[in-house]
Amino acid sequence: MSHTHETHPKTIARLKRANGHLAKVISMIEQEAPCLDIAQQLQAVESAITNAKRALIHDHIDHCLVPGGSPEDGAAMLDNLKSISRYL
Repeated sequence: MSHTHETHPKTIARLKRANGHLAKVISMIEQEAPCLDIAQQLQAVESAITNAKRALIHDHIDHCLVPGGSPEDGAAMLDNLKSISRYL
């Protein structure tokens, strides 16, 4: 089973955006920018990562946790859902 989904390119784009924001934060600290401005950039990093994580988890739930045939498949699916939902 492949682990690549339609939403992965969008998730990658979000993470690249977060990476850009993080590089900006490092640069700002090195240049002794005002703390308020740095905090604002850190918030952008946090939001981008949170959105990427949420999209990845929702995609996994939508595409990987599909009802199976046997009770064992259902139990495995439930375990998988419990495992991944702790990251929401």
